[in-house]
Amino acid sequence: MQINLPDKRYYSIGEVAKAFGVNTSLIRFWEKEFDVLKPKKNAKGNRKFTPDDIKNLKFIYHLVKERGFTLEGAKTHLKEEKKQALNTFEIVSKLENIKSQLLKLKENL
Repeated sequence: MQINLPDKRYYSIGEVAKAFGVNTSLIRFWEKEFDVLKPKKNAKGNRKFTPDDIKNLKFIYHLVKERGFTLEGAKTHLKEEKKQALNTFEIVSKLENIKSQLLKLKENL
């Protein structure tokens, strides 16, 4: 999954939901369910997600939406095999990014 977000320190929940193609309520629900998501909240209560939160959201999205894990299964997978699974996920996402860039180059030729 390719997520296009500008380089910023903080992202609003609307930007994150639009980038993932889901509702903001799902992002809020995942925030309550998964301990790894800790967005900053301002005085009004608006959530601001850091790039680390976005990386964790990508992994959660991959587990739940793409691989079909249940929420409980995704939680246990995050707790037990976090290091290995994150490394594998990062490698796959980098390879997908390279593939998309190569396909763009092929179209331009």
